[in-house]
Amino acid sequence: MLAALALNAALAAAAPMPTMRDVLIASYRVHSLSGLALSHGGDAVAWDESFRDPRDVLHSEHYTAVYAQRIAGGPRVRFTAGNPGGLYDEEDPVWSPDDRRLAFLSDARSKRQLEVFVADADGRHVRQIGRLRGDVQRLTWSPDGKSLAVLYIPGAAREAGALAPGARDVGVIGTRVEEQRLALLAASTGAMRLLTPADSYVYEYDWSPDGRRVAVTYAKGNGDDNWWVARLARVDASTGAMHDLLAPSFQIADPRWSPDGSAIAVIGGVMSDFIATGGDVYVVDAQSGESRDVTEGAPVSAQSLRWTGASSIDLVVHRSGEMHLMRLDVAGGTTSLTTLIGGPGSLWSWSSARDGAIVALVRASFTQPPEIWAGSPPALRRITSGNAGATLLNGKAVSLSWKSDQYTPQGWLVYPLHYDPRSTYPMVTIVHGGPSSASVPSFGNRNVSALASQGYFVFMPNPRGSYGFGEDFTRANIKDFGYGDWRDDLAGVDAAIARAPIDANRLGLMGWSYGGYMAMWGETQTARFKAIVAGAGIVNWQSYYGQNKIDEWMIPFFGGSVYQDPAVYAKSSPITFVLRSKTPVLILQGERDEEVPAPQAFEFWHAMETLGVPTRLVVYADEGHSFEKIRDQIDLLTQTVSWFDRYLK
Repeated sequence: MLAALALNAALAAAAPMPTMRDVLIASYRVHSLSGLALSHGGDAVAWDESFRDPRDVLHSEHYTAVYAQRIAGGPRVRFTAGNPGGLYDEEDPVWSPDDRRLAFLSDARSKRQLEVFVADADGRHVRQIGRLRGDVQRLTWSPDGKSLAVLYIPGAAREAGALAPGARDVGVIGTRVEEQRLALLAASTGAMRLLTPADSYVYEYDWSPDGRRVAVTYAKGNGDDNWWVARLARVDASTGAMHDLLAPSFQIADPRWSPDGSAIAVIGGVMSDFIATGGDVYVVDAQSGESRDVTEGAPVSAQSLRWTGASSIDLVVHRSGEMHLMRLDVAGGTTSLTTLIGGPGSLWSWSSARDGAIVALVRASFTQPPEIWAGSPPALRRITSGNAGATLLNGKAVSLSWKSDQYTPQGWLVYPLHYDPRSTYPMVTIVHGGPSSASVPSFGNRNVSALASQGYFVFMPNPRGSYGFGEDFTRANIKDFGYGDWRDDLAGVDAAIARAPIDANRLGLMGWSYGGYMAMWGETQTARFKAIVAGAGIVNWQSYYGQNKIDEWMIPFFGGSVYQDPAVYAKSSPITFVLRSKTPVLILQGERDEEVPAPQAFEFWHAMETLGVPTRLVVYADEGHSFEKIRDQIDLLTQTVSWFDRYLK
């Protein structure tokens, strides 16, 4: 045994460490699978598959293809509006009510402009429906198959969403507001009708079973900023008349009609990002708007939902750092939850048919790349293997739980790629963004791959404020940023050190967005970490309130605007305690970030420079909150690992 360990250690020491270019190549070679759509008969599944040209993944554009495959087996069929071997952006497949046609979006005939296309179920006889000029997403069929609906921003000047680089602020500010509207296209003629009002931004929608109404979540004004005050309404599909049903004090997402059309289920809770959903399930009367929380007190956070019967709803939920498929029974005024698919993995995209008897979903973990599984729960089988050759750049991952105050948080400890149990290792703690989010198993996470491949343990805690433990846990950081959640993070670091051979004198801390804020907060709270990397972080909640373009998200967490209660913003601001700063810190920032504007990074960097703290600020030209340029992504990883190597190795 000792000889075997010595041999393994020697082989690990001899193995060349991948460069950050290698890490990014490995990441881009993993095809992303999403947009799953089961046929109504449950015998075939369609999906989006995102990839880059395998001949040169670092210099090709990002493409998406639409495929369909029978559940029982057989070859997959590509659906395209262009050449069979062409590279396009094609996405959002949806089956017609009779399963004889598949609609999808494609830019094959109009570069960078998505249009609506319909093909026969075998992929042939593709025809375009109407003509669009603007931002397009979320394609569906009407229940009678006569219309197709999309969310549409006519003449959009930029990509929808606050993650994209913001438009430059010049000229008269605040005069241009682009509203995302629900548009209907006649399947026979392509004639388009904008259904919802010109002053309302629609975020999500769902057809009623009879097709006469549409449930929407919407808000007036700027769409990037006002999702946090969105309402639930029903819209008459003939006249466009809107009737508000629910104007909650919390965020809502994923509206879904019940099979009999009497109710609409939504996910409601405190959420910090439109793209990161979690909360309780509410059933809302479609006439009166009366609502009922049907998962109150349940130790889960619903991420998405589908009705599978008159009184049953299937949910993908966050549960203690994992994602499960569960069935919720709401019959007779009582509720019960049953696990259909569990285990340590993620389930970001899924679809169901035959009242939930057949499901298809994308499964992934820290060591298994994403693939599609389908069948009757719990007996699913893998039906794709396109990522079988994916490169794994981290070791095993273990789930940790620990006590912190009255809570029991959870986190993931990922081992180095070439782990030798006789050695001790540095560890980097990565705090997730949000704060309403969760670190869940994922394959090829770039930060994890970059650090684990270079000999680091990586620890990802889910402190209070995270999803996966119920709404009370998610709300536990309200008016408390940097206090209870920070205690949870530090207690988790202790749990990780107790579990594995980690050198307590070689600890690093990093994060992006809210995680970047926590990295800046950690700079001012402790000398325990020897190096810090803060990406798109907030150093001053008071100045941030007036700088960012999504300030509505802050109201639920701080209880009011900064003008109403500046003290609650100040107590959680790293700048308030900045004189305590001593730890070397690398600051990374996108120049045109709307969610966390660059002045926050400059303010923090200026303080570090003034106080003589070792620091470096890197601002990436034209990048938003999520980086798009390959060279910037490589540099970001290189800067990060080099900083930790400098101070932890």
